[in-house]
Order: sequence, then structure tokens, then C-alpha cells
Amino acid sequence: MFDLVRLRLLRELAHRGTMMAVADAMGMTSSAVSQQLATLEYEARAILLERIGRRVQLTAEGQRLAMHAEAILQAVEAAALDPQTAEKQPRGMVRVGSFPTFAQARLMPAIAAVRARYPDIEIILCEIESADAATAIRDGRCDLAIAFSYSLAPKADVPGIVSKQLLDEPVLLALGKEWRREAGPIDLRRLEGEKWIVGSRQLDDHELALRACALAGFVPRITHRIDDYNLLLHMVAAGLGIGFVPQMALGTANTKDIVRREAAGPPLHRRISAVIRHTSANMPTIRAVLSALQNPV
Repeated sequence: MFDLVRLRLLRELAHRGTMMAVADAMGMTSSAVSQQLATLEYEARAILLERIGRRVQLTAEGQRLAMHAEAILQAVEAAALDPQTAEKQPRGMVRVGSFPTFAQARLMPAIAAVRARYPDIEIILCEIESADAATAIRDGRCDLAIAFSYSLAPKADVPGIVSKQLLDEPVLLALGKEWRREAGPIDLRRLEGEKWIVGSRQLDDHELALRACALAGFVPRITHRIDDYNLLLHMVAAGLGIGFVPQMALGTANTKDIVRREAAGPPLHRRISAVIRHTSANMPTIRAVLSALQNPV
């Protein structure tokens, strides 16, 4: 019979790709991970890993067992959660991870609505980057997390993770006041000589700028890397550059020296979703939070 810890390590290796990444996620040393997987190979009576240069990758047998591991671990999680799903009145703690702009605009009102209706639900909020949402769910750091992807930079599905769409919001150009007299969508080719501002901690903003400008036939001159949208907009107002900004972030800005315009070409938008474990989808507490997010007051 297979040990669940070893199956979890194999699943994480299939997802993360390196022993070091698995060790960091599981709070173990790389040598301990390697020893556990070697024991799993002995138990399976099959070669599950092969070394390619300095890295290891799953063999065909390892990939098949990793698929079985995913199904087995989901079944175990579902069995553990079953008593909670039987409760009529939701109660318990829900750990929610979100990026700041969504937390301020949509998550805080949803938390207030849940607390008013279900006083026995405790919601713990933590700030995470969108790129870390699926990992935080897989690691168990969050029960529900908020993630986004841009229309020109979609993301692949993650095994065992369910994505529930919350909204699509436009992504607009943030320009300096000299563009105020310009009406209608802006042809990106007119912005080839501008200094561009993108995010610093994740690649989504960078990829959006590269791909949108590539469709217009040029490579943007990326000068500044800023993650705080309020700071980015103040930099635009000061004439330090331009950038793409989601509508939600524009709504929180105080500066008046910003021109907001659509970019000509394919419509740009950001799809925001809630991500949860497949086994958590029917938990009353998760359903309550999801309902508040999907049906804002």
C-alpha cells in the first residue's frame, strides 16, 4: 500500500518540476524528498524518475502514478471534508488570498456580506500575488484565492484546482494629460517611442505589454517596473511613462492628470477568478464566500 506523503511528493514533483521546489513547498530538504521518492519507487516496483543533466523528470510510469496520486489525494481530501459539507448552517474558518485592488474593491464588501449572514464563518484575509494563487491553494495556505489572467496572456489549468469566473474587466491605457484631446481608441503604433511601465513581481503585465505592442508591430521600451497601481498612475501623471491599467485600479486613483483610453485592436481585458481545490467546491463555507463574490450587493 502506498504512503500518502510519498504520493503527495510525487504529485508535487509532477506539478513543480524540481526536487528543490518540492522541498521548499513541503518544508523538507531535497535529500529527504529524494529518499522518499526512492522508497516510493521500491514500493511501486517501477522506475518513476530519470535524471536529465542536473534535473530529474518523471518516466512514463511516474506520470501514470502521479495521475493516480492526484485522484487518490483528492478522494482523501473529499472524505475528510464530508462531515463539514453535511452541515446546514455554514461555520468555520475560510482563508482567502487576494491581490490588493480586488480585495479593496470587491472582497471587503463580500466579507461584510458573509459575516452579516453567517456569523459563524470566520474569514482570514492574506495578500498574495495572482501568480501565487494556485500554489497557495495546493499548499493549503489558502482555502480560496483570487487570480487573474489577461486576454493576451492566458494561463493553463492546474490539475486539482477549480476556477470560478467572477468578472471580466477592461484593461485601459493610462496616458499623460497631453493626450486629453484625443478621442476614441489609441493606435498603439503612436506609442512606440514612449517609456512603458509594467509590473515588477510577476510576468503577466510584462507579457501583456509585449504582446499588445507586438500586434502593433513594435517592441515596447520598458523603463519602469512598478507593482503599485496608485504609484504607477502618479508616475504617468508626472510624465515618467505610460502603461496598461485594469479599470478597477483606475477607479481607486486620486490623480486627475491621467487620460484613460482604450487601445485600438483586439479588446484587452482581465479575467478575475476564484480558485479552490476540487474537493472543496461543495463546502458550505466556500459556497457562501463564492456566492458573495459572484453576486455583489
